[in-house]
Amino acid sequence: MVGAVVTGGCGGMPTTDSPRAAVQTAAERRDVFFAGGRYVGTGGQEVMQGAMYVEHLAPARVTQKYPVVFFHGAAQTAVNWITTPDGRPGWASYFLDRGYDVYLVDQPARGRSAWHPGLDGTLTKFSAPKIEMLFTDSAARGNWPQAKLHTQWPGTGPNKGRMGDSVFDQFYSSQVEYLGTNAETQALVKQAGTALLDRIGPAVLITHSQAGPFGWLLADARPQLVKAIVSVEPNGPPIESSTVFGAKKQLAWGVADVPITYDPPVMDASTLDIEKETTPERPQLMACWRQKAPARQLPNLKGIPITVLITEASFHSQYDHCTARWLSQAGVPTEIVRLEEIGLRGNGHMVMLEKNSNDVAAWIDGWLRKTLN
Repeated sequence: MVGAVVTGGCGGMPTTDSPRAAVQTAAERRDVFFAGGRYVGTGGQEVMQGAMYVEHLAPARVTQKYPVVFFHGAAQTAVNWITTPDGRPGWASYFLDRGYDVYLVDQPARGRSAWHPGLDGTLTKFSAPKIEMLFTDSAARGNWPQAKLHTQWPGTGPNKGRMGDSVFDQFYSSQVEYLGTNAETQALVKQAGTALLDRIGPAVLITHSQAGPFGWLLADARPQLVKAIVSVEPNGPPIESSTVFGAKKQLAWGVADVPITYDPPVMDASTLDIEKETTPERPQLMACWRQKAPARQLPNLKGIPITVLITEASFHSQYDHCTARWLSQAGVPTEIVRLEEIGLRGNGHMVMLEKNSNDVAAWIDGWLRKTLN
């Protein structure tokens, strides 16, 4: 059994309607270990830096060829995959029940993975109003064109998705501080994630949001051990961020903030020859940055099945096609799936926690079975 009991309400007092999760799964065994990391310091002051917490949930009978490794996004931990804030079983349970070995991680320097003052970088956080705008009350507070389509966040009543609502309070209670730079985060996860793959062998990666580049970097480092990538609204777009966060340079390597292998080789990201589309693909979408022809290739990612899932109402709906197109231009055929086009309407960015989360998980399960079997 994977379980979580969570209580609380405004002012720190328990409320009778607070969601409580007692999540029954098909887990036969639960193992916990740490992957990666190294000792730093001298003279009796050594500490382990960069180790990543890993939780392995094994079903009573494994029926799927490859395990699934879940990587959470910014401010999140593995809690994302265990239960929803309104107390339903999460995607970990869904995939266990269908015969997958499941691995859940807390990114290095996050959650149950140690952060060391003076060694690891400065931490940052999301405020509750920011979470309302980005994830839970987008229809009312989002500042992107698709925001008004958001209908799937759980809860009822006029305060749904806002501070003081029991479901929102549970979700916001799960948010934690995280490293302020994506480059540091990606470097740490590449090291620890490579160690994890070396330990468990071939696997499927399911990444969300900030974790999107982890999939590309781990596939680059261990192409024989990454059998498929399901990238749910990956950190993007390439080169320049959305105005939702204030347009600024990012992902200088196209799909990552740290080096990734190109052919012909690239020693410095500034030497990538890039251009921006003059007009977007269609209204309400961002114009994408791309390489000028002939585009350098990402040779280590070729042959790995990849799908990018985009929800109908998220701020990512404006630009995740840019990430998929960058990959395809670099010789990595990438499937783009907009959930509304397969009948899954109204989702926001935290799709694994929303009312129809199991419907989305079922699509992913079907894609994996079709792709890998």
